Amino acid sequence: MRIGELARLTETPARSLRYYEQQGLLSPNRQANGYRDYDDYLVERVLQIRGLLEAGLPTRIIKQILPCLGTPRTIHFADATPEMISTLEHETARMTRRITCLTRNRDAIVEYLSVVKSLA
Repeated sequence: MRIGELARLTETPARSLRYYEQQGLLSPNRQANGYRDYDDYLVERVLQIRGLLEAGLPTRIIKQILPCLGTPRTIHFADATPEMISTLEHETARMTRRITCLTRNRDAIVEYLSVVKSLA
């Protein structure tokens, strides 16, 4: 499929898809005319990349773990280095802190909405 179709299916701007390619996260085939040709499995891969980016992982870490990801939420990584384990532990702790903050902010907004709606 062409870049426009992948962008539409994943709701990801074509510019982002080109960036993912520059970062080594995607490797589309090239047609004779130079157009990118994306395999169907890359739809899920782009969604994985976006999810990891939205979780706050930098592309350098995503690039390291991406080859180990099978289906979403399934990771196959038999030969993890101590450095990789340390990095992932650090990122997990950072995500947990972010989740805690987001949850606290969401709860405050829900409470605010409840009060505002009761006064209306």
